[in-house]
Amino acid sequence: MSSIKSNEYREEKNAIVGGMLYLVATPIGNLSDLSERAIKVLSEVDFIAAEDTRNTQKLLSILGISKPMVSYFEHNKRERGEQIIARLQAGQSCALVTDAGTPAISDPGADLVVLCAEQGVSVTSIPGCCAAITALTLSALPTGRFTFEGFLSTNKSERRAHISELAHEKRTMILHEAPHKLRTTLADLAQAFGGSRRISLCRELTKLNEEVLRTTLDGAIAHYEQKEPRGEYVLVIEGAGEHSSSKTAFWQNMSIPEHVQYHVDAGMSQKDAIKAAARERGVHKNEVYSQMVEQKKSEN
Repeated sequence: MSSIKSNEYREEKNAIVGGMLYLVATPIGNLSDLSERAIKVLSEVDFIAAEDTRNTQKLLSILGISKPMVSYFEHNKRERGEQIIARLQAGQSCALVTDAGTPAISDPGADLVVLCAEQGVSVTSIPGCCAAITALTLSALPTGRFTFEGFLSTNKSERRAHISELAHEKRTMILHEAPHKLRTTLADLAQAFGGSRRISLCRELTKLNEEVLRTTLDGAIAHYEQKEPRGEYVLVIEGAGEHSSSKTAFWQNMSIPEHVQYHVDAGMSQKDAIKAAARERGVHKNEVYSQMVEQKKSEN
């Protein structure tokens, strides 16, 4: 396809229609991920509803787009939702955007879609970036069946109940987590799931410093004992099953040096990898360290 404006594609669903709510996915880090269709919608709708109008204004400025905007977020969604619906029913078109990613996924945009459905207002989605799906594809964990769990509750009892429920979930699980809560969350998950459960921790997705750490819960705990968590995280966690018990741990057929190298290859320092292997095997880190020393002697 030499041009997406060729005759073959002119009849696609690209015309902006009055009375339509457009859910527009925006970049999660790399501006080049914004689609041509998304830019067209943002350029041609009557107004834009944004999670944070200041952040969206920066994006629009880069694109050379000037549009009226209204804020739509968790704490004003009820009142502002009704106002948006009224404008849509009057024949205007609106693009709904979040600060980054796909609207209505772990986002108050879901409530606006429900309101549109109740009021008979048309909605369409402009596909694009989604941090959860991006992280899942990079996780090296099973992708055939998965569950998106969003952020864990800050309420202790609700949080405990949620994690307890997930302990027996067989599908791959996807969570969002803030950096200042990461260590606590990893500890809570390890206590409920067992430290040998595999996890991929993804941060700075699509950005220059994109980082994916593939390890176990114990390995992640050891890693972040030495390293300060930075940026928003997407956690992709192995589901419960035959590989999540200590009897069939992924490292069962590995030597201790191979076990350590597994974590090093995943991006950990050797010091952190030794601590992670010790945690997973239930032995003192000095025992792991001595095995590494013996291996080095044998290689010399």
